Amino acid sequence: MGKSRKRRGWPQLPVPLAGKIVDNHTHLPLWEEQIPLVEGVRLSLAEQLERAGQVGVSAMITSGCQLDELAPTVEVSEEYPQVFCALAIHPNEAALHEKVVATAPDGQTYQLQEWHRQYSLEAAVAQVYAAATSAPKCVAIGETGLDYFRTSPQGRQAQQQGFRMHISLAKELGLPLQIHDREAHADTIRILLEEGAPERTVFHCFSGDKEMAQVLAEQGWYASIAGPVTYNANQWQREAVAAMPASLLLVETDAPYLTPHPHRGQPNASYMSVWTVRKLAEITGRSESEMAGQLLKNTREVYGEKISGFAD
Repeated sequence: MGKSRKRRGWPQLPVPLAGKIVDNHTHLPLWEEQIPLVEGVRLSLAEQLERAGQVGVSAMITSGCQLDELAPTVEVSEEYPQVFCALAIHPNEAALHEKVVATAPDGQTYQLQEWHRQYSLEAAVAQVYAAATSAPKCVAIGETGLDYFRTSPQGRQAQQQGFRMHISLAKELGLPLQIHDREAHADTIRILLEEGAPERTVFHCFSGDKEMAQVLAEQGWYASIAGPVTYNANQWQREAVAAMPASLLLVETDAPYLTPHPHRGQPNASYMSVWTVRKLAEITGRSESEMAGQLLKNTREVYGEKISGFAD
C-alpha cells in the first residue's frame, strides 16, 4: 500500500465535547494577514469563534505578547464577549528591547523593529502595566518567561530581567501568570522560587517531563496542556500529565501553532482543543464529561467566574 494522503486545509469540526471548556491560551488573529491561507482559504476570526462554540469551547484567552499587539489584543477582547486576554512582553521580545540581535540556537537573527528601538525593556513592561490596568477583560499576565531556543545566550540576562518584572507585575495586579518555558526549565523554576511565584501560576504549553510535573504539583502550579500531548512520539509528555494532579491541569491550543493529532500539519484554532481534552481524559482515566468538568473547575479557580461563567 502507498502512503496515506496528508490532510490539508482547515480541519473539519470534531464531534462536540460532552461538556464545555475554555481555551486557556491562544493567539487569535489581530488582522487578516495573521490568518493562515490554506488552499486559498482564510478562516475568519468570526468563523473560528463560531466553530469553537459549536464544539463546546465556550471562551478563550488570547495572548498579546509584543508591544505592537497589546492594543489590538485588548480590542479583540472587547469586541467579542467570549474572548479574554493575557498581556506581556514575550521573552524573545525582551531580548530585542535590550537590543540583543545575536544569532539564536534556532539559526535565526531577529531584526529590531521600531518598537524595540523606541522602548527599553523596562518601558515596554510599563506599557503592559498600562494596558492591563485599563482593559476590563485582561485576566492574566503572559506569556512571559524564558526561551533558550529562540534567543541567543547573549539575550538570557534580558529575558530573566523581563521575567522578574512580569512576576512582580502579576503579583501587584493580583492576576495569574502565564509562563513561556522553552528549554529553560531549571532557570524558570529557580527564578519563580527566588521571586516568589504569584498565587496562580500557569505553565503555558507545558513541556516538562515527569520530574518537572512533580515540581509543579508540589508548588501548586498549573500545567496547561496543548496539542503535542496527542503526538504518538510524545509518550514522555503523557507520563508527565499522569504525574500531575488533575486539579492542576488546564487545556489550550496555542493556536495557530501545535495542531493536535490527527490534524497535525493543518492550521490550528480554538475548536481543535477538543482533541486535546479527549487525550487528557484517556491519560487520566476519566470520562470525557468528567475531564471537561475538571478543566472548567480549574479554569474557574485560576481566572475566576468572569471567564468560566461562559460555560455555565
